[in-house]
Amino acid sequence: MTRDDATDPDDASLDELREEIEDIDREIVELIARRTYVADSIAQVKADRDLPTTDEGQEERVMERAGHNAEHFDVDSNLVKAVFRLLIELNKVEQRESR
Repeated sequence: MTRDDATDPDDASLDELREEIEDIDREIVELIARRTYVADSIAQVKADRDLPTTDEGQEERVMERAGHNAEHFDVDSNLVKAVFRLLIELNKVEQRESR
């Protein structure tokens, strides 16, 4: 979704805009849950193959992709990268704890 797809503030009430934020927040949480599920599956594959928890090359690719996506959607790339760094670190902690 782009900013052009968002509700036009002139056509919406404050309550409608807050409802839209609520829907977006729910979608964000759903996407985090999906990402966590896939990361857990990756952790299992790594454990089965006796691979290290950390893959710095993959982390760099994720961060680079996050930066490109931020630019594409005109969002602060530092903010987006910070969110992805947090997600990656949390996934690594879970992977270490599950071994």
